[in-house]
Amino acid sequence: MTEAVVDAGAAGLTRRRILVTHHKIAEKAISLLNEHGIDVFFSPPYDPSEVVAKRAAELEIDGLMVRQGRITEEVIAASPNLRIIAKHGVGVDNIDIAAAAARNIPVLRAMGSNARAVAEHTIAMMLALVKQLLPLDRSVKRGEWLKPTFTGRDFLSATIGLIGYGAIGRETARMAEALGMEVVVYDPLSSQAASDDGFTVADDLDAMLSGVDFLSIHCPLTSQTRDLIDTRRLQLMKPSAIVVNTARGGIINEAALATALASGRIAGAGLDSFAVEPPAKDCELWSLNTLIATPHIAGVTYGSADNMALIAANHIISVLDGHPPDERSLARPDQLSS
Repeated sequence: MTEAVVDAGAAGLTRRRILVTHHKIAEKAISLLNEHGIDVFFSPPYDPSEVVAKRAAELEIDGLMVRQGRITEEVIAASPNLRIIAKHGVGVDNIDIAAAAARNIPVLRAMGSNARAVAEHTIAMMLALVKQLLPLDRSVKRGEWLKPTFTGRDFLSATIGLIGYGAIGRETARMAEALGMEVVVYDPLSSQAASDDGFTVADDLDAMLSGVDFLSIHCPLTSQTRDLIDTRRLQLMKPSAIVVNTARGGIINEAALATALASGRIAGAGLDSFAVEPPAKDCELWSLNTLIATPHIAGVTYGSADNMALIAANHIISVLDGHPPDERSLARPDQLSS
């Protein structure tokens, strides 16, 4: 059998098994699953789909908890016992939702589990970019002293445009407002919620882009949002504008972004997600000192990791115990499949 690690808490006491596409989850979640008669096995992050499928078939898993890597039709079809796929997080663009739906296997998300953590990371990236913390740090360490010539920018009264107003967008809006920023929201599905919260709602994305100092992306990657921010839309923005994406890679066209940054068409960008993960070592973005990059960890904090694992575990327990899937957490087949 392909190597897998099982928590020993309930080993041998149950025939129900799940596979986690990572080398760990919160111990609280493992204990909870064990207490409900479910053994937990692990598959290293970013293993090839065919390797994950082989593991799933050998273990005859009943459930799958997805952290990292692509969950293809091959993986979903590997175990005849599979009844539930739970995402350790909220983004499901790495899961073939259509293939799961064709087998009546629900794909459930840990809604709201990492909203605070991702919002904090978003604001941190904006602060670092607008205050030029990294280039100033490097200059001081080179022996330069730019104080006589440097003038920084303010957050106060700057305008931030948010694309998406789910749990993360809402948290980001509140933090930005607390910093004295003007918040504008573009989300056709949640415009009333944003308005009810007291924020300005934009009906037209292009019109919003021309007026913002910061653009922050908080929508899912779907067939409608892929390459949403492309060359044309980047050209609509102010040369002083900063773009941050802590949602999903592919929403910003990376080649267009590289060109815009290199030419000074926009002032800076912060990316926590990429179209291909991990990105190539020779990615053209790496040569740009107006870019900050982090490895898709905005939502990975101690608190959010516990939340994501526990919510995903409860989804698995509920479905395997015969309850219907939570409708609010269900990923629909009309969302982008991998």
